Amino acid sequence: MRCTFIQKMPTEGVSGMRIVHCADSHLGLSAFHRLDPETGMNLREKQIYRHFLEGIDRIIAIRPDAVVHAGDIFHSVKPKTMAYTTALEALSRLGNAGIPLVVIAGNHDMAKSRYTASPFEVLNYHAAPLHAAYRYRYEPVDLGDTRFHLIPNLLQADQYREEFDRIESLRNGRNVLVTHGLATTLRDYRLNTVMEHEIDSTMLSPDFDYIALGHFHGRRQVAERAWYCGSQEYCSYGEIHDGKGALVTDLARGTVEPLELPRTPMVDLGEVECGDISPRQVGEAIAAHVEGIRFGEEPPMAMVTLTGADRKTLQAMDQGILREARERLLDLRIQVKAAGDGTPLTERHDLRGVNYVDLFGEYLQAQQLPERQHRYVLEKGSAVIRQVMAGEGEEDASR
Repeated sequence: MRCTFIQKMPTEGVSGMRIVHCADSHLGLSAFHRLDPETGMNLREKQIYRHFLEGIDRIIAIRPDAVVHAGDIFHSVKPKTMAYTTALEALSRLGNAGIPLVVIAGNHDMAKSRYTASPFEVLNYHAAPLHAAYRYRYEPVDLGDTRFHLIPNLLQADQYREEFDRIESLRNGRNVLVTHGLATTLRDYRLNTVMEHEIDSTMLSPDFDYIALGHFHGRRQVAERAWYCGSQEYCSYGEIHDGKGALVTDLARGTVEPLELPRTPMVDLGEVECGDISPRQVGEAIAAHVEGIRFGEEPPMAMVTLTGADRKTLQAMDQGILREARERLLDLRIQVKAAGDGTPLTERHDLRGVNYVDLFGEYLQAQQLPERQHRYVLEKGSAVIRQVMAGEGEEDASR
């Protein structure tokens, strides 16, 4: 069956529909090995839970007709207990306000096998109005005079076209496509995550009244009526200049407006020219940049770029100065443009300033291994990484 768009009749008698489009909440994401002193929970993880619920309250306050979540509400197909309870609390708040939630599975929270239970099975037991698509197929949902065409993340890239071709638009109503993947026009922004699929630009048809996309974490319009809303939180430093939050779409008026949601700030501290100053002065310059940050209610993540630096400069920087600067922040990322090379590197090339164990843990979590195998690989791999890092430190100290 081919995708069929029926010629629209005049919209007289068709009620308006105002939706909030959000995506990529990644409940359960943790980072930086900073712990909350009250709960012992990873601090970044706790921030994401808190901001997500604060964002739900902000959405409820504007009274939309529906909330559309375009995938990756969870960071993992096997969510942590707190990720589940946060999602269920959000459902309760939306349900009490009489606002339905329409959600699809993204590549992070989609089961990678038909024999693995989906985390959305649990959400379906909630009494709140919920419409979740996660069964590897297209599913239509009608709310009033609007039909939501839901295409979750799929097992194979070629399945998107097959499922898209099953769509039949609603006659005398409005039609909204909701799907998760990377538009072909943004292929240079690949996240290189598991099950990342491209969305053919021909699917982003102007015959839809709106297209709500998830996966790309920046706010971006990619076709006449097709938008990425951006993730609520910064999930990596590559997103430091991206728009974040949600989008409020009025289908009757054809308007799309940004909605700011609570998030931990991420600050670009600019550049430090290292060519003519000592390693200690480089550290002091970084500390001065950090001192210049105007702190809000919580410490931000921050990134600074060193230009003209070489390996010896990085090795000789005063780690005490840097440690004090880091303690004022949730995290400090040092990006390096090495001397004689315009290619941006990062401080991660200096093992003393990097937690490769944390990076390995993040990578392993995305692989969706069975729990026993995950624990074994994490334990053995982390031990090897620590040995390598210890050897690098000894080598540096001998110079």
